[in-house]
Amino acid sequence: MIIIQSILILFIFFVVLATISKYRKKEITNKEFIFWLFFWILVSAAVIYPKITDKIAKIVGVGRGVDLLVYVSVFILFFIVFKIFVRLEKMEMNITKIIRKIALDEKEEECKYKKES
Repeated sequence: MIIIQSILILFIFFVVLATISKYRKKEITNKEFIFWLFFWILVSAAVIYPKITDKIAKIVGVGRGVDLLVYVSVFILFFIVFKIFVRLEKMEMNITKIIRKIALDEKEEECKYKKES
């Protein structure tokens, strides 16, 4: 058990460093930084003290701590996928608007050019 805990803590350490680096480069917002930092602190607590997850699981009515972690992880992943999907849809709509405007502007310029000729 100590080997897997060590590997996971090392992984978490590097992910936290990458998160801090992205925050310093302004690639993520304050809100995102705090969320991910808090998330990785919780993950590291669960890795270091796995019995805590069992206690929390019993409080919320789940059999084992590992099951609770899987449920929460799936929930978080679905939430992130949803957020990405919404952003992607918004970007597609904005791109469509920009392309339409460019096409209309080019058509207008073409008409002006033909009138002048």
